[in-house]
Amino acid sequence: MARIAGVNIPTNKRVEIALTYIHGIGHTTATDICAKLDIPRERRVNELSDAEVIQIREMIDSDLTVEGDLRREVALNIKRLMDLKSYRGLRHRNKLPVRGQRTSTNARTRKGKAVAIAGKKK
Repeated sequence: MARIAGVNIPTNKRVEIALTYIHGIGHTTATDICAKLDIPRERRVNELSDAEVIQIREMIDSDLTVEGDLRREVALNIKRLMDLKSYRGLRHRNKLPVRGQRTSTNARTRKGKAVAIAGKKK
C-alpha cells in the first residue's frame, strides 16, 4: 500500500481513482496530477515505482491543502462564522440547513430523527 498525505491508498486501483481517497482531492485534481507527472491513465498503484510515489507525494504537499490541514481550515471557517453570529453561523450552531433549503418539510438529514409531538395529529 502506498501512503500519500497520511492515507493508505488502495493498491489494486488505477492511480487517478486511488488518489480520490485522499480528502481534498477529487476526480479532476487527481487527473491533473497524473497528467502533470506523465503517469498513464491505465497504470495501477501497485505498478508505480518508488520515485513516482515520491513525486506524487511532493506535488500534493507543495500544491494542495489536503487531509488534516483542510479539515482544520474548514472547521475554523465554520467557527469564525459562528463567532461572528452571522446568519450562516447561527444555522450551523442550531444544526439547521445552511444554504437556504426549506425546513418545514424535509431537512431530516440535518435535523435528525423526527420527534413525535403529543396531540398534533387530530
